[in-house]
Amino acid sequence: MAATGGSARSTVAHLIADELASAADTVVVDLSPRLASPWPHWTGATQAPGLAALLPDEPLTRSRIRAAAAARRAPVGEWAALTDGREWSAAPLSLPTAATAWYQLAAAGGWQALVADTAHPIAHDLLSARCSNTASVTRAWCELPFAVPVLCAQATADGIQALQQAVMVLHAEGLPLQRTVVVLAAAADGRPPAVARAAATMLSARAAAVVHLPHDADIRAHGLQAQPARIRTRTRQAARELVTAVLAAARASFGDPLPDAPQPAPLPALAVPAV
Repeated sequence: MAATGGSARSTVAHLIADELASAADTVVVDLSPRLASPWPHWTGATQAPGLAALLPDEPLTRSRIRAAAAARRAPVGEWAALTDGREWSAAPLSLPTAATAWYQLAAAGGWQALVADTAHPIAHDLLSARCSNTASVTRAWCELPFAVPVLCAQATADGIQALQQAVMVLHAEGLPLQRTVVVLAAAADGRPPAVARAAATMLSARAAAVVHLPHDADIRAHGLQAQPARIRTRTRQAARELVTAVLAAARASFGDPLPDAPQPAPLPALAVPAV
């Protein structure tokens, strides 16, 4: 999640999936509007039916759900991505905003780990929900079984300011900062700027962990459609540190080993009258 755009949220989701793939059957769900999302380009999603094949008014089988996902090779194993890879002129999909709908989809597909690349600005979402006395999208995601929020921000003055505002709102709303992992993405090579180091020190007492993601010139130049071997070693090390922190937060909050996640209840069979 992030408070604003340009926070390396999708890059972080990709790196998490890369590292989780060796330990769990993993799927990434892309919640961004198609023409604003990097996922179709990254995954070559035009080769898979994508989200457009999962119509809400038709029954879905596990094989059909899995066939809709694009495959992505990781350093060890592979993972799946559910995105919309249609042509730009196709009508936008009406995707559900409910976090539980995506949880059910991942469970029906048989995946063990769900990485959700959200698109909403969390501080605005939480404040809007408070003022309208409605449930927030952010809270719904945080309250899913065994959910670990990953909060992304650019390690710049503007990025840290947006992050600090988001943390204040999360704290005011009673959301689980104690199992939230914060990622500070560097905008350039070298040591993190003073404002980022100060933010990391401040957040270390509130969040489960703070991870610095180094600047990767190859990702900046080519995106993440490149082969895994092209990603820098230090970027991989940061990704491993991030996934280790996520799993540690989950185990500290929910138990070690993690218990089985609840399975969504099937819909009741419809009674068909005799004719």
